[in-house]
Amino acid sequence: MLGLPLAFAFPLVLAALAGLPVLYYLLRVTPPHPQRVPFPPLRLILDLRPQDETAARTPWWLLALRLAIAAAIILAMAGPVLNPLPAGAGGKAPLLIVLDDGWAAAPNWEVRQAAAEERIEAAARRSQLVGLVAASDGGREISLTDATHALERLRAIKPLPYISDRVALVAPIAKLLGAAPKTDIVWIADGLSRGHAREFAEKLAALAPHIALVTGAPSVRGLAGPENRSDRLQVRVLRATADGPVQGIVRALDLKSLAIGETRFEFSKGALETKASFDLPVDLRNDIARLEILDQHSTGAVSLLDARWKRRTVGIVSDETADVSLPLLAPNYYLHKALAPFADVREARPGTPDPIAVLLDQHPAVLILADVGTVSDADHALLTQFVEEGGLLLRFAGARLAAASDDLVPVRLRRGGRVLGSALSWETPKRLAPFDAQSPFVGLKVPGEVTVRRQVLAEPDADVPGKTWAHLVDGTPLVTAAPDGKGMIVLFHVTADTTWSNLPLSGLFVDMLHKIVDLSTALAKPTGGSGGEAQKSAVVPPTSILDGFGVLGAPPPTAKPVPVNFVGAGTAEHPPGFYGPPDQLLSVNALGPNDDLRAADFSGLGFAQEALRRPVPTDLRPALLAVAFLLFIVDALASLWLSGGFPRRFGRAAAALALIGLAASFTPGHVKAAPRSDAPLSQSDLQSALNTRLAYIISGDPDVDAESKGGLTTLSQVLAQRTSLIPGAPVGVDPARDELAFYPMIYWPIVAGQPQPSPAAIARIAAYMRQGGTIVFDTRDALTAHPEGPPTPEALWLRQLLHGVDVPPLEPIPPDHVVTKTFYLIDGFVGRYENGQTWIESLPPPNPADGARPARASDSVSPILITSNDLAAGWAADENGDSLYALMPGGARQHELALRGGVNLVMYTLTGNYKSDQVHVRDLLERLAH
Repeated sequence: MLGLPLAFAFPLVLAALAGLPVLYYLLRVTPPHPQRVPFPPLRLILDLRPQDETAARTPWWLLALRLAIAAAIILAMAGPVLNPLPAGAGGKAPLLIVLDDGWAAAPNWEVRQAAAEERIEAAARRSQLVGLVAASDGGREISLTDATHALERLRAIKPLPYISDRVALVAPIAKLLGAAPKTDIVWIADGLSRGHAREFAEKLAALAPHIALVTGAPSVRGLAGPENRSDRLQVRVLRATADGPVQGIVRALDLKSLAIGETRFEFSKGALETKASFDLPVDLRNDIARLEILDQHSTGAVSLLDARWKRRTVGIVSDETADVSLPLLAPNYYLHKALAPFADVREARPGTPDPIAVLLDQHPAVLILADVGTVSDADHALLTQFVEEGGLLLRFAGARLAAASDDLVPVRLRRGGRVLGSALSWETPKRLAPFDAQSPFVGLKVPGEVTVRRQVLAEPDADVPGKTWAHLVDGTPLVTAAPDGKGMIVLFHVTADTTWSNLPLSGLFVDMLHKIVDLSTALAKPTGGSGGEAQKSAVVPPTSILDGFGVLGAPPPTAKPVPVNFVGAGTAEHPPGFYGPPDQLLSVNALGPNDDLRAADFSGLGFAQEALRRPVPTDLRPALLAVAFLLFIVDALASLWLSGGFPRRFGRAAAALALIGLAASFTPGHVKAAPRSDAPLSQSDLQSALNTRLAYIISGDPDVDAESKGGLTTLSQVLAQRTSLIPGAPVGVDPARDELAFYPMIYWPIVAGQPQPSPAAIARIAAYMRQGGTIVFDTRDALTAHPEGPPTPEALWLRQLLHGVDVPPLEPIPPDHVVTKTFYLIDGFVGRYENGQTWIESLPPPNPADGARPARASDSVSPILITSNDLAAGWAADENGDSLYALMPGGARQHELALRGGVNLVMYTLTGNYKSDQVHVRDLLERLAH
């Protein structure tokens, strides 16, 4: 009534408050005066002064105290609840909850779950049947069940990385309302218009007259349309409403989830879109594989980047010597203008004697030869090697090429060329024909004003039609291509400037070059053909898929492969994530390049709208009963005091103590303060920040923790004796409470019987691994694990732990891995056992040139190692240096090898793979010799 968040479970009991006036008069009733009977012996005591006196009327304060006791008991029996659960329509009608479970609901998913749980619990108190349907359920039949099963179903729902079409829910909801027409409907909406929210709301309003819509101003933000420009990488930052924070941070990560950079963005007043830019060198920008908005945990706030967003390096070589004051006469000008938006264009310095060799030393993805005729034998060999190893050679015709005999072309050319008005001529300039279905240019619109006045003709061989990507209206080829080794040669039969055609003046020229440069990233794919139908029909399977919170994980069984030229937004069949092999990843995002975020419009539908909130219902009955009990004690003490049952001084003290206890029961001193996020560092954290220390995870098993501490203590002593590192004493840490960033390596012994860490602790573990830390997970089950048998309890426990962590691909440690030679040259990592396998992050694929695999792709280290050899037990030693635990098969040699493996692990985490650079010493010495 007063707008207070207060409700009563049994409001009819409050009618008893009307009886308080009657109780007031009953308490004021004075007993009748005693009848006086003469009795002579009483005169003996008439002169004595009475010690105790009884009041004729109840004091007003005692009367008020007793009325307060009665009122507290009545209020307690009425069942008052602060921040009550939604009351619903009441009665026994079923309750249907429609829950949006797309990525837009992920940022405040816990609040949405709490809102649904509150309504289910309220329905349970009214003995209502409950139906729960998620937006992703589509046309699945809705069944009513009890509240217990509905809660289990609610806790199993997780946000999905896409937004489903809600219109598919209309049919099953209509069927349910046909069987139970009085069903109460509560729709907990994400507030976005995506997924046909307005259409679904209109159909829902037509089915049921009373619908409760629970929503709030959508605070979700998203990323779309990344562009790797010539000077920066830029991405669109979107929001659905002008409310909420106007600033934020976008972080750039590589494929190993290591941070490359951060940038701030800010929305102008009332704007729904802004830009975030990364001003980084092109090499660093090309390493970016993931953009994400900090503290916005949803798939829409993540933008994955694959090779299509990288700026390929394109080299340009031209034999033209036009005056620099007349740039429009040089083909380089048009190529620069066309390539600048999406490629890093490079040219050799003027006067360079061998520009082809200079540019090939820079390892371009595409090398363009603009009217280059004869090349030297050395350059010919370099170009042949460049193409065979996967490069794309793009050539443009001209007078020099028309007069030369060159085999670095896709088709045989006729000497000379076809010129307007010559013997091999046409009467009018020819236009381009529409692109064929097998052409990589299919889908590009051909402007009618683009004409060709001269071209280099191809010999009419049988294979020319299959190599033609573009042709004129008379059928003569304009662009031809042919694969050569792993690479490809593409030829424009016209010049790159406007002397033979006005094609370089059109936007089509830019689009065609963009398509060709994009093909340079797909040449190593085993699709066959020349980029036409074979590439269109080729599909790649899902590799790692984003969940609704934007975390990469294993693909679900419902995910289907996507075509290699897939450019759309994620769907249920093709959820956002990475597809394809590790060296040719294809990214699919939740938002397309031109998508936006718009709030849903529910006006005019008559919905009873409720704000999405997370109230904490508080039952006031215990507090009121406690107050009534304390007041009763005060009343009893006061009654004894007034009746003279014990000395008044003692009564006053007892009453004062009772009042003090009553006041203390309402003070907030007994409430435990919430932990502060900015709490100062502990003494242990300060010591770890000042001195390098190893750490182990406290497992909860005292024996295992003692083994971990003993093993790391011995390893720290060995490091101080044999290396320049003098580590401090190892420390046990709790990932849910302690700061992990101070420790370069953390040892985690797996104990299957212990409970799993909380989601917050798992998030901190994932952040530690993502920021460069290394965790050694030791299942200690080498004797019980069998490769072909079922997984051990420790392995299952670890698998469940890592389910919420972005774990990179793993492989058994290769013999040539840098971790095997950081300090000692070892073959493997042994502990108490030596037959277990040790896993580490997968290495890059072998180098095609020499078949050798580099130790690492960068100077970072693997964030995870998994072993089963019980390393800590193998490290631990007593004062004499003897092993504390029985080793299998045993011996001092095994203990020494275990320590050497531990030293290598620590050196690896501290120094990275710097020793992998030794593989380049031979090449460096050869270069210096020349």
